[in-house]
Amino acid sequence: MHVVVVILGIVIVSIPLALSLWALLDAAHRPEWAFALAGRSRVVWVAACGIGILFNVVGLCVSAWYLVRIRPVVAAAESGQVDGGDLG
Repeated sequence: MHVVVVILGIVIVSIPLALSLWALLDAAHRPEWAFALAGRSRVVWVAACGIGILFNVVGLCVSAWYLVRIRPVVAAAESGQVDGGDLG
């Protein structure tokens, strides 16, 4: 039973960590000009995702917000699909 609790604890800690790391790497690899076209700052999002790695709950919220709301807008700007509409 003790092993199951330890494994469950590791999984609970690993999921927010992996999500934060994914968001950090994605934000770091996108070009600054795509963030500028999307009306966002790459430095702010890379820093926020990096700090989020240290704090599970905060990191989960920041990373989820980046991946769901910011990333699609920046990716669209990077691919040339900015239409001046909803910028997130």
